Amino acid sequence: MIYRLDPELRAAAAALPQVYRTDVVAARKVAASRVVLGPAPEDVTVEKHVAGAVPLRVFRPNRWTGGAVVHAHGGGFILSDLDATHARDVEIARETGALVVSVGYRLAPECPFPAPVEDVHTGLEWVHAQAGVDPARVVLHGVSAGGALAASVALSTTQPVRLLFLVSPVLDDRLETASSLRFTDTPVLTRRDLEICWSAYLGDVDRTPEGAAPGRSRDLARVPPTYVSVAEFDPLRDEAIDFARSLLDAGIGVELHLFPGTFHGSLAVRGAAVSERQLSEEIAVLRSVL
Repeated sequence: MIYRLDPELRAAAAALPQVYRTDVVAARKVAASRVVLGPAPEDVTVEKHVAGAVPLRVFRPNRWTGGAVVHAHGGGFILSDLDATHARDVEIARETGALVVSVGYRLAPECPFPAPVEDVHTGLEWVHAQAGVDPARVVLHGVSAGGALAASVALSTTQPVRLLFLVSPVLDDRLETASSLRFTDTPVLTRRDLEICWSAYLGDVDRTPEGAAPGRSRDLARVPPTYVSVAEFDPLRDEAIDFARSLLDAGIGVELHLFPGTFHGSLAVRGAAVSERQLSEEIAVLRSVL
């Protein structure tokens, strides 16, 4: 299928790996090989903490304003770690003045649901209990599979959350939306990749456990106001839009943005105008609530 990708993104798309189509060990090596931490920041202090058995990486800006962002990285439930988003976490801390707490949650298939959700919830609890933050200014932030974890926590937690911020979130294991059915050969992520990821995350079960797939949830009363960004050519696009619509129907405040010409993970193409616009908007939204 021919996709109307943004011209700046099209040139980079072919160089981005389809990491989910190999075995887990190989996929993790590919993902790790692409990580660039960048130089040590002068205006953000990076700290290592442990909440229970959950590793946390805390990014403390010199001009901390009291708010916090609890971040769950992407990686299809099976890949990635605290290093993967280190550079972006530094940027968010620097540009928003918020404490950024990245959660090193356990990965599937070794640790399927509910372990990753429990770890992100532990990170949120640690922020409220130990970090000295303003409890009214805590954002729960998730990218891709991390969006599923953040949304699952938001559905059940009693901890205060000012905003749920979802970037191209994985939300529904049924894979029945139009974008999921049509986008079988999109860059970086395809329907087949999602089948692999959901199988690893759910494990050997006869039915999807309650809370594992936020897109299936009917009781949305606990979900805070939510920001959702989606890529145009992403199998996940329509389930994110459906989730936003369900939140609206439940009376939850929602801001939904679709970025034209983009694909899953295209934010990694720094310098492209549409990527920079999406990243700038992320900072602006976070500043508005922090």
